[in-house]
Amino acid sequence: MNKTIIVSASVSGLLAVALGAFGAHTLRTVVSADSILIWEKGIQYQFYHTLVLLFCALYLQQQQSVRVRSAALFFMLGIFCFSGSLYLLATRELTQISTALIGPVTPLGGMFFIVGWALLLFHFLRNGSAEKNMKE
Repeated sequence: MNKTIIVSASVSGLLAVALGAFGAHTLRTVVSADSILIWEKGIQYQFYHTLVLLFCALYLQQQQSVRVRSAALFFMLGIFCFSGSLYLLATRELTQISTALIGPVTPLGGMFFIVGWALLLFHFLRNGSAEKNMKE
């Protein structure tokens, strides 16, 4: 599972950089300024949760935890649903995808992020500090 999390984080980081560059250099010339803001919000949240995926993988190398492993899964789902739906929303001027189809996916992705963070919170409240757990 650790390898899956690290590979997922690596792919997510790679895509975030590539999609960020695409948005800044190509997409900016063909969609509205509001769409670029939506695109950038997707990149921002993808980066945040890519970093927390790496944290989860490093933590799990030292200490196994169902909650931390589950949190990583929820972060991956959140990146896919939240950021992915924002990318689709930002490009709807080009793709003509209906917001009725993708609009509801964004809050679902947000809920996945919240569940992931709650699982980390519960793990560390129940098991003490991250430093203590990583030393054991």
